[in-house]
Amino acid sequence: MKRTVVLGVTLAALAVTGTSVAMVAVAQDMPARGTMDVSKVSKGTYDADPGHTLVGWRVNHLGFNDYFGLFGDAQGTLTLDPANMDATSVDIRVPIAKVTVASEGLKDHLLRAGKDGAKTDFFGPEPGMAHFVSDKVTRFGSTRALISGTLEMNGQKHPVVLDTHFTGVGASPMGGTETIGFEATTTIERSRWGIEYGIPLVSDAVELDITAAFEKQ
Repeated sequence: MKRTVVLGVTLAALAVTGTSVAMVAVAQDMPARGTMDVSKVSKGTYDADPGHTLVGWRVNHLGFNDYFGLFGDAQGTLTLDPANMDATSVDIRVPIAKVTVASEGLKDHLLRAGKDGAKTDFFGPEPGMAHFVSDKVTRFGSTRALISGTLEMNGQKHPVVLDTHFTGVGASPMGGTETIGFEATTTIERSRWGIEYGIPLVSDAVELDITAAFEKQ
């Protein structure tokens, strides 16, 4: 009986080891991952990868702690010329209706109509897109830039500056498409876009934390 158990454990261990070896072999056969080598960035037009471009937001709740949320499924383009920042631009749309939060009750509140025809507390049931269009890109060193532009949201347009950092470039292992990545941060005052509900119990300041991948066309 003991011999049978030992044999079973041994075979199971060999199976797991074999799986691990197979996974390593597959990984070794895949193309290299992205690199921080900015010399590999090429001029051209890139489309946002909707599955890997995310906009995180954070607000302070009641002075106790911060609450997080997330937007995804972004659409848009990056026109990039590493040698000429004046010819570089970004045009991105993010669907507000696809907001992700931990609380279903909060999501309902963010997207529900105003009571008895009154103004909505937040975005309402047909919020459309948050639309950012750049008007200037100023480079600092080889991996950082300030991207100035206009954010249209909730029927309002106001200027926003994104503090942006290059995070990688290369051929994607999942298909070979030339891909480039960035992260960006900014802080906006939601009241400027007409979203005033709960201020100051819920902060007017909203921190945005953006991670974006673009695929060359």
